[in-house]
Amino acid sequence: RVPKERYLRVLFFVEGYTDIRFVVGLSSICRLVVAVPSRPYVESGLKQRLAQSSASLRVDEINGGRVGFQLRSFVYLWQRARDFDVILSQEALRGSLNANVIGALQRVPVVMSMGSSPVESFRCRRIRRQINWAKAVLGETVIWTLLRINGRLAARCLGVGPYLRDVAARFCPRTQIGLHHGVDTDYFRPADHAERAELRRKLDLPVEKFMIFCSSRISHEKDPETVLKAAALARTRGLDAVLINLGGGYKEFLHLAGQLHLPEAGSWVLGRPAAHPMTELADYFRAADVLAQASLAEGLGFSPLEALACGTPVVATAVGGMAVQLKGYARLTPLRDPEAMAEQFLWVRANPDQARAQALQGREFVIREWNRQKAFVDLLRVLETVVRKEQVADKRKRNGN
Repeated sequence: RVPKERYLRVLFFVEGYTDIRFVVGLSSICRLVVAVPSRPYVESGLKQRLAQSSASLRVDEINGGRVGFQLRSFVYLWQRARDFDVILSQEALRGSLNANVIGALQRVPVVMSMGSSPVESFRCRRIRRQINWAKAVLGETVIWTLLRINGRLAARCLGVGPYLRDVAARFCPRTQIGLHHGVDTDYFRPADHAERAELRRKLDLPVEKFMIFCSSRISHEKDPETVLKAAALARTRGLDAVLINLGGGYKEFLHLAGQLHLPEAGSWVLGRPAAHPMTELADYFRAADVLAQASLAEGLGFSPLEALACGTPVVATAVGGMAVQLKGYARLTPLRDPEAMAEQFLWVRANPDQARAQALQGREFVIREWNRQKAFVDLLRVLETVVRKEQVADKRKRNGN
């Protein structure tokens, strides 16, 4: 923790959902206020989890849907911006537009954190036929406009990982790598064979089955269909596997398995509500034989990093940030290729020692490049740098006058 006398006054401005791991870590390096839309704050469980935590912060809830939040948050920022040394804004779209405009008018530096590639993610809606051609063109035009405006105004943009750093650098010249909440490598740690068996008994999971863990949420840029089809294919080739999904969309995952008419899916496709990421989630990674993550677009993918930290083999789509970060540490497969993913499940089963050794090399990579302590030390350094730069600019302006 940082000595209190050094604490920056930070407003973390969120336009949608955010992660308790980031909020708790951020609260340890600054005097923190979080401004968040009321509905996602409650629906995601973040409100309840923060109430149960020991984090020191204040949360300001802003009511309203998309338009209402945009208007009310603009007023909120106008009234409160000068109370802070710096505004940390999540993502680089409509919420950050408010933060950047108010920040520029009131001379409060804004740091944006980008955890997904906005254009690539949006295009997945068209791929899934959720929007027509006209909406796709209009939406992408709006996104690019917001990115360019925010990129010009922001004091700094933090792309989560090298892939998103390069994406953000296209519209913001002051871009560097950020690690978001990083990975707590003391909490996400390996388990030996006996401990994995004990964890499965504790979690009421099949002890002798080959357990495939799919932890990602259900959204337009994810590809749960490929994981489900791959697991079904591997089962037809003799792999006695179960597939478990955790998350707010686990019921959708189970429903999708039924829609795909997978043989006997009810007996091997499992789903449970989201586990607390700081107290419960790691046990599922440690109990699994393999983590599977398939995506149509992916900025980074924290679940594979957390699995590697647990020494659990990873099979993932070679797309976006996963292709960049996981090369050499995970079994990467082509986009939307259940056959290739099934082959990798079978390889992990047939070569457990090699698969484990590869994952443990990945753990060393995560400890070196993505550990939680480094994430927040680096973030504090960025925040302090932009605040000092703004203070120097203000001093020069006053002296010039």
